[in-house]
Amino acid sequence: MSRRLFSSLAVALAAVACASCSSDPRSGYSFAPVHRTDIQTVSVPIFENQTYSHGLEFALTDAVIKEIHRVTPWRVVPGEQAETTLTGTITGKDLRRLTRGSQTGLVQELAVELSVTFEWKRNGTGEVLAARRNFRSSDVFTPANPAKERLALGEAAAIDVLARDIVAELRSSW
Repeated sequence: MSRRLFSSLAVALAAVACASCSSDPRSGYSFAPVHRTDIQTVSVPIFENQTYSHGLEFALTDAVIKEIHRVTPWRVVPGEQAETTLTGTITGKDLRRLTRGSQTGLVQELAVELSVTFEWKRNGTGEVLAARRNFRSSDVFTPANPAKERLALGEAAAIDVLARDIVAELRSSW
């Protein structure tokens, strides 16, 4: 391939790439980071739990911390060292029947639905970076034969989904 043809091809590809990119991700492709770049550290104290299900607060806090480590550039540090703090309260846990057996009428599938209220604040100024009330996520489990999945499995799955959704909200809030 001649050098002139290669140069022309490179210029054409660059022009196409630049035309499809945008500095505003809502109006096209963007090379901008999807996470806030002005924040490096987050504190995540244990979520409060207003339900009668013991241990959900510890599991959700742990899942949120792991999700922050997994998908963001931020570090989770103790409160006094952090630039921001993510606090939250588990406000509800519900079980919804999804399907029943046609012959027995027994529940075949259940959904565990968790509700939280959370707030992400900048520690120095108190500026609220993201806040949601009655934020819900759910996941399905099968307590019926042959799976015989336990409620704890459904709760763990719902917690993982909720943690992913909370961290996604932190990313999309800016």
